[in-house]
Amino acid sequence: MRLWLKDSERRPDPEPVRADARKALVVGSVAWLVALVAALLMGATSGQGLGWWFWCSVIGLGLGVLGLAWVRWRRGSS
Repeated sequence: MRLWLKDSERRPDPEPVRADARKALVVGSVAWLVALVAALLMGATSGQGLGWWFWCSVIGLGLGVLGLAWVRWRRGSS
């Protein structure tokens, strides 16, 4: 097995696959929403040292919403 090929021996690069990032962002955002509800039900804000569960879920959900806005903006500009 060789680690380096000459340019003349290489096969052409495949075409990039168009993927729909919205599905992944929606699934991830729903998962963070479930984690947020679970953290609230477990009393993560009651001062038992579990506050990071709440904030991690809030930040994850916020990043998912920002990601959805970004994808929507990118689709509109192209």
